[in-house]
Amino acid sequence: MTTREHDGGTDAVAGLLLAAGAGMRLGRPKATVELAGERLVDRGVRVLRDGGCAPLYVVTGAGEVTVSGAVQVRNADWDSGLGSSLRAGLAALPAEAGAVLVALVDQPLVTAAAVARLLCAYYSGAGAAAATYGGNLRNPVLLGREHWPSVCALAEGDVGARPFLNAYSHLVTTVPCDDVASAEDIDTPEDLARMRKLLASPKTTPKTTL
Repeated sequence: MTTREHDGGTDAVAGLLLAAGAGMRLGRPKATVELAGERLVDRGVRVLRDGGCAPLYVVTGAGEVTVSGAVQVRNADWDSGLGSSLRAGLAALPAEAGAVLVALVDQPLVTAAAVARLLCAYYSGAGAAAATYGGNLRNPVLLGREHWPSVCALAEGDVGARPFLNAYSHLVTTVPCDDVASAEDIDTPEDLARMRKLLASPKTTPKTTL
């Protein structure tokens, strides 16, 4: 790998939050859910910003959501699944973005520290990187611009970057994030209740609140 100089130009890493789903099992769009006094969509944008991503983009779809501090990309085909949202987001990114950090709105325990680790991998020369937890590839995911066509070609239905990560695993740098984040997601009311209890607990570790 070769080290990249971060000059704010074509090596800039955009932050892309996928937040278009209707949250059918949850009963409402996940982007609008409040957790610890903050909507999940706002939390996601904040984490990407604090981790070092710029510019910031959010893909929306189901429901009416207005997001401050990020460019909104409307995915009219949101109900076809995650793949269309990822493709819409990548298509909207500016030319100065040499890479993108992709995060999901329903994973509020992904932290700025995890984002920063992936950016560090990119600026150290990685063309693609993914956070791991217990050795398993999860989110967030960093994708260099050179890989976007392959990512888009494989992102169909309700899958995002995973098919690319599996098919091109030899190109993906793994970044352990167990100590600073978690990829636990919110799919059901029970998941949301458990997450609220976790974040309200005085025993919650610092990593879950970043």
